Amino acid sequence: MLSRTEKLTVAGSAGQIEFALDWPERAAARGIAYVGHPHPLYGGTLDNKVAATIARTFATLGWLAVRPNFRGVGRSEGTHDEGHGETEDFLHLIDALPSLPSLAGRVSAELPVALAGFSFGSFVAARSARTLAARHRPARHLVLVGCAAGKWPMPDVRRDSLVIHGENDETIPLADVFDWARPQDLPVVVIPGADHFFHRRLPLLKALISTHITGMSAFDGPHQTA
Repeated sequence: MLSRTEKLTVAGSAGQIEFALDWPERAAARGIAYVGHPHPLYGGTLDNKVAATIARTFATLGWLAVRPNFRGVGRSEGTHDEGHGETEDFLHLIDALPSLPSLAGRVSAELPVALAGFSFGSFVAARSARTLAARHRPARHLVLVGCAAGKWPMPDVRRDSLVIHGENDETIPLADVFDWARPQDLPVVVIPGADHFFHRRLPLLKALISTHITGMSAFDGPHQTA
């Protein structure tokens, strides 16, 4: 299934929050996946290739994928807040999305929620997952790519979370991710030879996420490059 994308805004505590919706090509979404992008002070936006790949993977699997721009990026107002305000906005979007008038009849508040993020976005997603669990509304899935361990104070996560990291990540060393994951007995999927931005590894990243979400193999042909 392919996806189609539209961009909207919603009012948040620091001003407007811009977000993209990647719609699945089906009558109704089977869930809503919220995807965080990398650090906004280093060029991270909702159009980042890794974040977009994560979102479109969920859309291909029948989920509505939501990619917000963090504070100060694109049409999102406010200024960078070291993950605190960004988490607040992420959670606000999760709460507000089903009741937006522009989405009336298209999104149900009863749909399961998945959280995902790349690099800095993984920090926001993990913090949001902790808050939702405390509210007794746990996310169905948590996907952390290029995990921000060692860069930001990553919280503990459930053992069924999917953590994917590049062997040759030059921005967030794999050793730092292992140091964070080890006390949790948390598995880490390592892509050999991959750098922080998963250059030429995006099809493999998509396949790993698909396999995790569906519980079925998504490796349906020879390895491709991107």
